[in-house]
Amino acid sequence: MVLGASMVMHYSTYAQEEQESAEVYLEEYTDEFQENFFEALKQKGIQNYDRAVDLLLKCKQLEAENSVVDYELAKAYMLDKKYVQAQDYAIDALLSEPTDYWYLDNLLTILHKQGSPVETVKQRIPYENKKLQQNMAVSLFKMKKYDEASKVLDDLENSQLKSELNRKINDSLQKDKKPEIAPVVQKEESQNDPFAQLKAQMEGFIAAADYKSLLDGSREALDSYPLQPFFYYAYGTALNNTGNPNKGIAVLESGLDYLLDNENLKNKIYKQLYEGYSKIGNPQKANEYLNKINSGL
Repeated sequence: MVLGASMVMHYSTYAQEEQESAEVYLEEYTDEFQENFFEALKQKGIQNYDRAVDLLLKCKQLEAENSVVDYELAKAYMLDKKYVQAQDYAIDALLSEPTDYWYLDNLLTILHKQGSPVETVKQRIPYENKKLQQNMAVSLFKMKKYDEASKVLDDLENSQLKSELNRKINDSLQKDKKPEIAPVVQKEESQNDPFAQLKAQMEGFIAAADYKSLLDGSREALDSYPLQPFFYYAYGTALNNTGNPNKGIAVLESGLDYLLDNENLKNKIYKQLYEGYSKIGNPQKANEYLNKINSGL
């Protein structure tokens, strides 16, 4: 793969290094690819899906092996309710990056919208990859498919993530039977706790507007703590401010799924979603999140 394709691939790949700034990223591309790609994101943002697909297919001609284009084609087709095409492109993207959480989450979302189980695509994806299975369990939990998430977890070795996710699944299954206020996680206050230290470090990067450091640190933190909404906020904020608001929106909206009772963090995520949607030219969605902040909803 040529250098340009590999650099675009990192644009929305969760596990890869994102070493270049947005300015350097843009300089590496032909004007034709750059204009088509970002115009496609804009058209998708304003729900002009046919136009977005046409532009992305032009990008596909220019960068045939680009997994980011496959990912965006899958999203555009899904939003246009063309699920067969969406599924095929989502699988292509995942085959390029089997450990990428967002590629897998996109495929599972497409399957959910069709009412299709994971088994229908199991032979087409590297299901035996343990990181892929871990990502799948987290995504299924987020979608409230607790039984399916538990089955995937059963095939994984014991780990902190497995224990925490099993606990959250059990808590969620009991929620309807016995509503309760979520307990305060005391370990966040401990100065010796790795989670608290990472959180403090990310808060420092945000306060200093050091978005490059925030990008690297929050991505690693989210990989270690995929159930913690603060790190979705931190990673989404970094993406919004390093030239990747489209992926930032996806990350931030995923973070909302893990929030319980934290109005302060919820409003911070809403603010970043407002900024992200503003940057991709979707004022309707931007104002929707701004109104959520103002109304306290």
